[in-house]
Amino acid sequence: MKRTVHRPAKPGIGFVYIAAAAVLFFSGCGQINAIRERITGNKNPAGPGGVPAAQERPVFAVNTTTASQGQIRDYLALSGDIVAGSTVDAYSDVAGKITRVFVSIGNRIGRGDPIAEVDPSRPGMNYVPGIARAPVSGTIVALPAQVGMTVAQTVPLARIAAGNTASGNALEIRLYVAERFISKMALRLPCEITLDAYPGEVFQGRIIELSPVVDPSSRTMEVKIGVTNTANRLKAGMFAKARIITETKNNIVKIPAAALLQRFGENYVFTVGTDPEDPAFQIARKQIVVPGISIDGALEIQQGLTPGDEVIVRGQTLLEDGVRVNVIDRAAPIAAVSGK
Repeated sequence: MKRTVHRPAKPGIGFVYIAAAAVLFFSGCGQINAIRERITGNKNPAGPGGVPAAQERPVFAVNTTTASQGQIRDYLALSGDIVAGSTVDAYSDVAGKITRVFVSIGNRIGRGDPIAEVDPSRPGMNYVPGIARAPVSGTIVALPAQVGMTVAQTVPLARIAAGNTASGNALEIRLYVAERFISKMALRLPCEITLDAYPGEVFQGRIIELSPVVDPSSRTMEVKIGVTNTANRLKAGMFAKARIITETKNNIVKIPAAALLQRFGENYVFTVGTDPEDPAFQIARKQIVVPGISIDGALEIQQGLTPGDEVIVRGQTLLEDGVRVNVIDRAAPIAAVSGK
């Protein structure tokens, strides 16, 4: 009887390929994990129980300042020439030759003071010299009269800038205001005047006259400002820059104008607060505000902020409500501001 021997079958080629692929797969996973460990320093990036570890939140660097309370003044900046407030010419009552001049340019005189002596004598005729006198009190701003000159009654001997020369108010500034700003003009509005001749100094004045008409060619209105000329330092003919204070607000909340953001019809700023999830961090909070007038980089906030709020003034354009921030610099609050 012939005996049959059963031998185990040899593994097929397909099985060999599958085993080799499995070895390569697990080897690759091991290499990936090793690389991840070298980069993160964490041997278990998935965390306990296979749950991914929480990603760290980004922190934005910002600069801040504090909302302050104080005064803000709106103004209109103009320029013009300093002129005599009003001028009066002095004449002689007689025609003749000037034999003597009693005054010089810049002298302050009173009404009735002598200006010049005029001799009306002719060849073969001798007359008593006549005295030309000042018709008003003021300052001599022009003096055409010269000794030896022959004058008639129609020739002015001197020009007098009339006004309260004792207090130095005989000068004024003539300005021209554009039609769109006429509604802001009013008598006795205060003005701040600066001149290149006196850098850093500010002279005070007020609007004393408003023209009743508008020039149809230039669409401007003439405005006259009376100047306080202490120590008689201002001179007619000087060029002056004037700020007409059109509005003054006291005890308002103000911040740098650069802090305001405007998007999708909203006006808002970012303030700094404590992160409720971790008090060791600070976050940015979006705050809707109602802005007022903006002057020389300062912005009035009518609603939405209180004095002392820490407002982000730099680095706020990329922020979102609730993101973490790191305050790099805290600037001092803005002081009292006037201008436009």
